[in-house]
Amino acid sequence: MALALQHRVGNARRSFFERGTTPVGTVPDTILQSWRRCQRSGLAVDAEPALEPLPGHNLRELRERHERLWRLARAELDGLAAHAASTGSIVLLTDESGWILNAEGSAGFLDKAGRVALMPGVCWSETAVGTNAIGTAIVEGRAVEVRGGEHYFAPHGILSCSAMPIHDPHGQLAGVLDISGPASVQQMHAMGLARLAANRIEHRFFENGLAECELLRLHHDRTLLGTAGEALLGFRNGRLVAANGVGLRLFGLERGDIGRASYEALFEVPLSRMRDEGMLQDRSGRVLHGQLEAATPKTRSRALSVEQPLARPLAVVVAAPAVVFDASQREQLLRAGRVLEAGLPVLLQGETGTGKEVAARALHAQGSRSGKPFVAVNCAALPEGLIEAELFGYEEGAFTGARRQGSQGLLRQAQGGVLFLDEIGDMPLALQPRLLRVLQDRELSPLGGGKPVKLDFMLICATHCDLQQAMDEGRFRSDLYYRIADHVTRLAPLRDTQDRMQLLQAMWQPLAQGREFSAAAETALLGYDWPGNLRQLAACLRTLVALTEPGAAIDVELLPEYLQRATQRAVAVPVVDGSLQELALDVMRQTLAACDGNVSLAAKRLGVNRSTLYRRLKL
Repeated sequence: MALALQHRVGNARRSFFERGTTPVGTVPDTILQSWRRCQRSGLAVDAEPALEPLPGHNLRELRERHERLWRLARAELDGLAAHAASTGSIVLLTDESGWILNAEGSAGFLDKAGRVALMPGVCWSETAVGTNAIGTAIVEGRAVEVRGGEHYFAPHGILSCSAMPIHDPHGQLAGVLDISGPASVQQMHAMGLARLAANRIEHRFFENGLAECELLRLHHDRTLLGTAGEALLGFRNGRLVAANGVGLRLFGLERGDIGRASYEALFEVPLSRMRDEGMLQDRSGRVLHGQLEAATPKTRSRALSVEQPLARPLAVVVAAPAVVFDASQREQLLRAGRVLEAGLPVLLQGETGTGKEVAARALHAQGSRSGKPFVAVNCAALPEGLIEAELFGYEEGAFTGARRQGSQGLLRQAQGGVLFLDEIGDMPLALQPRLLRVLQDRELSPLGGGKPVKLDFMLICATHCDLQQAMDEGRFRSDLYYRIADHVTRLAPLRDTQDRMQLLQAMWQPLAQGREFSAAAETALLGYDWPGNLRQLAACLRTLVALTEPGAAIDVELLPEYLQRATQRAVAVPVVDGSLQELALDVMRQTLAACDGNVSLAAKRLGVNRSTLYRRLKL
């Protein structure tokens, strides 16, 4: 946190907590109001908050109760986790009461946050933890940022947190998305990213339609219909019964207006005009483009299940796997697909962020079981005490805290489809023999007994680990390795991509909406090593979309700090006539000269195709 802010907040705390005066203007009103609520509730500011995570079985039950929220949020959590890891921060998902369901991001900061119990299985409500972004956002019902000493309890002063509530279509609080990092570092874009992610999650709540409601999609720009920026309004018998945040803001409504506002109060013309002309005029005279979806039967609007994967994940990460892999890797995936169709397992090997799950989803989509479930299991993310029950399922009464009706387990949920075991190299050694037996026999007996169940699924595994080294060190069983590694596909890191320009354009085009990079920004993007690979690049591009309007020019100052630092470390090149385009050309000329005119070597160092150098330098 900047010294000036730290000093100002320190003065405000002394004024409020020691002298009992109100430090007007030195901290946001939201913070002052929260401090007052905490005092009135009897929280002692100098106390050590006693926060203990839930026992493993209780955390599992909590996650099961909020399975739909987690599945709707998963694409955003994955994308934000890459950005968070690169900025030394973490992203958290909580339920409507502030119980943390999931935490991902920087391993170093996850450990630091754990020391103040900012971790899964802990409730960060305002009544339990005092002023904090998650709990205060729940009380306020809106986005909240709490930095350093603005937290009620002093130990939480190490945190800088930005939280955004997530609401369901009927205006009820479903959870909170939070981005937290060290207070010593300015979290410049955290709130913007949290807002964008929450908007997308709320948009996904509508993907299966609404039971017995007519769903109206609206936007000023026809081309943006179907995106998270569209307004969504659900009407039943002429009454507004559902809406997303974008829709409410478009008409100046509050969530409390859901269930009260009528169609006639919002629009001049009947809804039939939308069916006929594809547009409506509202009471303010605005003409809005739109689509009308008929009411769905009650049985179709239900919580998403494993059997119904998300219909529209983030485009850069999942929707277009063909464009994030080069021709060589696409050929490798075609070969892997043929192996999979023959009933043999496939092992995907690659660094973190190289697109292993994207590749697995592509194999599922192009295969004969594309209409069947795709069940992804992150073996590294499941708590060791829960992984056996999560994978293999259990019968009622199998252990203390077991659900009354038991659980079928993730392996059985993949029945008939594709099972993807991600980060299998991190699976606890004690569980590997049981997984091996299941894969050999294709038969499963749930924990606590029960009749054995025959299994039928295609198997894809993935890891960032060197499994040969893990076997040598006794951390991974060789018999399990030879069971899962009939065919190994290696995904190259982004730094080894021959034509980075083509990759960048392919990933950027679906998001750009007229935005363009300056030559300097493009050079910085192409020249960076991207240790987080495709995931880090995708997170960077989504961040730039969140920070700018369609059609904007994106220059270096909007790039993430790690890119700006890398640019500053690069050798300075004089700008001819102040032209950014000339700067990029000069970098190319210098690199070509350093390579003694070897175009292939220069292109490899720059991360562009040889044809790009020939074209730009007119060779």
